[in-house]
Amino acid sequence: MSTKARNGLDALLTPQESVLLLIDHQPFQVANLNSHEPSTVINNAVGLAKAAKLFDVPTILTTVLAERGGHLIQSIQDVFPEQKPIDRTLINTWEDERVVEAVRATGRKKVIMAGLWTEICVAMPAIQAAGEDFEVYAVTDASGGVSVEAHEMAVRRMIEAGVTPLNWLAAVAEWQRDWAREETAAGQAEILVQHGGASGIAFAWEMQLLATQL
Repeated sequence: MSTKARNGLDALLTPQESVLLLIDHQPFQVANLNSHEPSTVINNAVGLAKAAKLFDVPTILTTVLAERGGHLIQSIQDVFPEQKPIDRTLINTWEDERVVEAVRATGRKKVIMAGLWTEICVAMPAIQAAGEDFEVYAVTDASGGVSVEAHEMAVRRMIEAGVTPLNWLAAVAEWQRDWAREETAAGQAEILVQHGGASGIAFAWEMQLLATQL
């Protein structure tokens, strides 16, 4: 069983401890994504993927029956153009030994998951992994379900199983932690401008007022 820290500094994410698992952001799943505006979920997933790359967080891409359900959405694939997603037949990603081996190979214990749909493709692996030796975090706004109820019930179920929910900006903020970390600060600001919605627009405006380039 996981010995996850539920509070204190160790409960926060660091790039050095994190591994990201992006699950089944594919056209078939998007077609029945009704818990959120689909473009928002994809925007958030892409922002999360870009941040993971910026912070050198190992990222594993997965699809299910890609030849039928569609290849990984291109905007996510473009973040990792060299990586071929692990394509599965198993509905539960964590039952595919290739995925688990890829996660274990990183040596990281904090597994961050996002995917479509929340109630199936996120909840199933998250619940299973949380029962093993991993700390699991579900990025709820880079995930979505077939209805608001389906998404919300999945999040509740994961919490009951010991999974920690958070949004993508919270994950990225915990990776950055200190704006004095200049090696990633500018990159994170650029991601915020591209994918942070009103916050990104406000930040760009602030830079304009300060006559500062990103």
